[in-house]
Amino acid sequence: MKKIVIAIDGWSSCGKSTLAKQLAKELGYIYIDSGAMYRAVTLYFLRNHVDWTNTSEVTEALTNINLQFKPNSVNGESEIYLNEENVEYVIRDMVVAEKVSEVAAIEEVRSFAVAEQQKMGAAKGIVMDGRDIGTTVFPDAELKIFMTADIAVRVERRFREMYSKNPNITIEEVKDNLEMRDYIDSHRKVSPLQKAADAIEINNTGLSPDEQLLLALKFIDKLIF
Repeated sequence: MKKIVIAIDGWSSCGKSTLAKQLAKELGYIYIDSGAMYRAVTLYFLRNHVDWTNTSEVTEALTNINLQFKPNSVNGESEIYLNEENVEYVIRDMVVAEKVSEVAAIEEVRSFAVAEQQKMGAAKGIVMDGRDIGTTVFPDAELKIFMTADIAVRVERRFREMYSKNPNITIEEVKDNLEMRDYIDSHRKVSPLQKAADAIEINNTGLSPDEQLLLALKFIDKLIF
C-alpha cells in the first residue's frame, strides 16, 4: 500500500478538520491542521503586539516563531505547539478567530507557513486541511478534496463549537465572523481560497461524519491499492 498526500480545502466550518482527522486515523497517516498554524502565528502577533501592517515587523516576528505538531498523550491527536507551548485550545478563542484571516492574507506569513507545510509533507503519508493546500502547498497531491456546505449549516456548526468554550457568544456574532472570513479568504491577493481544477468536491450539508468518511475512502482506495 503506497503512501500519498491528501489535500483537503474548503470554506470555514465545512468539516475539513473532522474528515482529515478521520482519514489520518483510518490510514495511519499524520494529520496537519494548516489553519492551526495561521492561528498560532496570529496568537504570537497579538501577544507580542506585532503590527502586521508593517512588513519589517512581520518578517522579524516570523524569525522568532517555531511551530510543531505533537501527539496528545491521551487521545493521540496532533496538537500545535508555539515555541514549545501547547496552544491547541488557546488559538480557538474568538479574539484569534477575528484576526486570523487578516494575518493569513499577509504574503510573508503565507510564505512562512507554506514552506513549513511542504517540509512536513515531504515524506508523504499525511492529510492536511486548509484553504490553499491543493492549489499552492501541494499542487501535485495525489488526492485533492474540496469541501462545502450550506451557510446556515456552517453557522450552526461553528456556533455549537464556539458556544462550548464561550457561552456568551451569539449566533449573529458567529455568522458575521464566518461571512467576513469567507470574503477575506476568497479575495486575498496571495493564495485565495479556490477549488483546484482536479479536486473532488464534497458537499456535506446532509452528510454525517461517517458518511463523508466512507465517501472519501472510496476515492482513496483507487489510489493506494
